[in-house]
Amino acid sequence: MGPVGVLSLAGVLSLAGVLAGDDKVQVVGTPLPLDMGRTVPLEGDAPSYSQGLDCREVRKHNSSEWCLFIRSNPDCRLDGGFLDYLEGVFCTFPPRLLPLAVTLYALWLLYLFIILGVTAEKFFCPNLSAISTNLKLSHNVAVFSLTSLLHGVTFLAFGNGAPDVFSAVVAFSNPRTAGLAIGAVFGAGIFVTTVLAGGIALVKPFTAASRPFLRDVIFYMVAVFLTFMVLYFGKITLGEALGYLGLYVFYVFTVVLCTWIHRRQRREGLAPPGPWEPETLSDADEPESSGTNSGDYGEEYRPLLPSQETSLRILTTALSPLDYRKWRRKPWYWRLFKVFKVPVELVLLLTIPVVDPDKDDLNWKRPLNCLHILTSPLLCVLTLKSGTYGLYQIQGVFPVWGLVTLIGSVLGIIVFITTSNEEPPKYHCVFAFLGFLASAMWINAAATELVNILRTLGIIFQLSN
Repeated sequence: MGPVGVLSLAGVLSLAGVLAGDDKVQVVGTPLPLDMGRTVPLEGDAPSYSQGLDCREVRKHNSSEWCLFIRSNPDCRLDGGFLDYLEGVFCTFPPRLLPLAVTLYALWLLYLFIILGVTAEKFFCPNLSAISTNLKLSHNVAVFSLTSLLHGVTFLAFGNGAPDVFSAVVAFSNPRTAGLAIGAVFGAGIFVTTVLAGGIALVKPFTAASRPFLRDVIFYMVAVFLTFMVLYFGKITLGEALGYLGLYVFYVFTVVLCTWIHRRQRREGLAPPGPWEPETLSDADEPESSGTNSGDYGEEYRPLLPSQETSLRILTTALSPLDYRKWRRKPWYWRLFKVFKVPVELVLLLTIPVVDPDKDDLNWKRPLNCLHILTSPLLCVLTLKSGTYGLYQIQGVFPVWGLVTLIGSVLGIIVFITTSNEEPPKYHCVFAFLGFLASAMWINAAATELVNILRTLGIIFQLSN
């Protein structure tokens, strides 16, 4: 629940109105475009697959007609994405190997979840945190509690809900899959408020802060009620969509205002500190930052003398997704899962810069960051609209990706010449914005494939969105 739940509901339903660009956008209901359970009868005895048949009707035909049905039915077109999953399962695989195709698709679906999780956890959220730090959202100790709270209900909530938000963008871009976004958000909300909350309560019993809990529940129920009204009337207007965003802005304002009032009452001795609030540390009690780059190992592995590493050594070390000391300490199942994540992490490390304000060097890796100046923009143009813009020919001669490669190479060489390995440049914070954009494009691309493969599996098993 909390900020993530309110943000997910508000963001997803507002996208339904904003993305469509129409004054009234039909979302669900009967007989609306999202109701894909209807069958349009054929006129005449001759088979025709171009009259609006539901794509889930494909398996009701002979297996020899599956491929023709998929290719000629407009409802079977998957918008966006790099792979045509329907073409693959019904045209490439023979009918007798349909279980094999489903198994491969299910494994690829799980891997897409891994890609989304790794991208959001290790690249998207850290860069969001670095951006908030560079915007001076938490440097003033006097208002640390309010700014940290504001950071939590905005940047952190957006970071945690990024896969849901980007998946909703992809799903709402196609009326045939818009119902999938609504179902996913409500399903995630129920899962979080039941399974996760119950599991945490069993593992670690806790006492919830009454006022923040009631506040979050009230806002969440208001968002759910508004969504119920939208589903009941079967449409959402642009004004209602903007109203969802307004609800979230009002939620953030309420959180900050309530916290400010409670802080003021505490200073006047009228209210005890809330259980959700950390104790304010004095200058003498404030823990010092370790300033180490060794991650979880602290002082144990800090080198006694600074070493001058070559650019090649820095590049190979920065591109390594494995920490061999951590590898030896972990159990076998962690290692097995890590093996599956290594290819993803390697590609992400190669294309997404990460700025870490907690490190002495801000995670400045000169050769790798100079390479990011080329790979990150190239990634953006090649993943936007499944590479449509990247492959566009300027004046019918020069491709956009070629121009981006040329500009990125020149800028990367300039940065490499004018910087050093030991000290990050003054404009290093720009890499946080570049990493945020690149990780967002990765999440968007993975979310597009995720929505398409979920719709494909729904068509195979004749399930509604």
